Amino acid sequence: MTAPGRIRQHVRYVTAGDGTRLAWAEAGAGRPLVKAANWLTHLEYELDSPVWRHWLQFLSSHFRFIRFDERGCGMSGWGGGPLTVERWTGDLETVIDAARLDGPAILLGISQGAASCIQYAIRHPERVSHLVLYGAYAHGVLHRGTPMTRLAYQAMVDLARAAWGTDNPAFRQVFTSRFIPGGTPEQLQWWNELCLKTTTGEIAATLFQARAEVDVSALLGQVRVPTLVLHGTDDHIVAIDEARFLASGIPGAEFVELDSRNHVLLEHEPAWARFQDAVLDFVQRGAVAGNSPFAALSAREREVLAAMADGLSNTEIAERLQISEKTVRNHASNVFDKLGVWSRAQAIVFARDHGFRR
Repeated sequence: MTAPGRIRQHVRYVTAGDGTRLAWAEAGAGRPLVKAANWLTHLEYELDSPVWRHWLQFLSSHFRFIRFDERGCGMSGWGGGPLTVERWTGDLETVIDAARLDGPAILLGISQGAASCIQYAIRHPERVSHLVLYGAYAHGVLHRGTPMTRLAYQAMVDLARAAWGTDNPAFRQVFTSRFIPGGTPEQLQWWNELCLKTTTGEIAATLFQARAEVDVSALLGQVRVPTLVLHGTDDHIVAIDEARFLASGIPGAEFVELDSRNHVLLEHEPAWARFQDAVLDFVQRGAVAGNSPFAALSAREREVLAAMADGLSNTEIAERLQISEKTVRNHASNVFDKLGVWSRAQAIVFARDHGFRR
């Protein structure tokens, strides 16, 4: 039996290129929204989480919500080897391919997850409709801050390696209190337990170190999909200046500042309501010219798509545009490729959902 208010999800496994098993889950229905993996997740344990439950409920009630446990965490395996943005992006590609999405996805990048979302959106712009980045950064700690902040971060890495699994929860509280300083005792206790349930101290230290080395600043100007950047004013994990850097570096990106000091927004704070409103407004709004997913279409391809949306057959489109049916088929094939769809029906639905205008 599913508890009242508990989301229904389906968990599956897919194998990454290096043989690592990745656990992914989907819940809800509608337009696909894929959340890239971020720090310390567990697909099953999160369902009753006082920290993440409201996120899962919101996203699964509005979208076909897909998420996965990072390698080394939760229900996913640990393949070892170096952790890089390239590997994280490869894992995101693997999960998206396994999910067999019906059209372009909204990508949600939280914290470190933003780096793989940015790289994926650059590689596959036709498969991404919107990019939503929250609590995100382009520079890891080794590329920002001061010598003292970098020294403090290295101390956290060493602490994770040495004391993660000890009986004394005070060590894990060091990590928890930074992520949700505004948390209730229940929320703080849940996060402390999450540390033990999702990974080991050695892997946690490796994950910490890998995040410190992230640097996707050179990629920002290459993003060509509509982007929304949201960030807490007093985020204790990532300073808001880093979010402003992201928003200024991505062409046309929108920026929303949230009144919060939590790295993970909690349900009781007004910032959470504003986050929901901003995300829904952003993804439901008609695409901005120049950042539109239809920008890659030629003028003739847009005419063909408009005629398809009007319900015309290839013969009728040929007559309307005074071109051959073979040319119509060629244009239609190009439209499908550029929009990342596989049929006329999907192209029509995509055009409607993304505010296509002739």
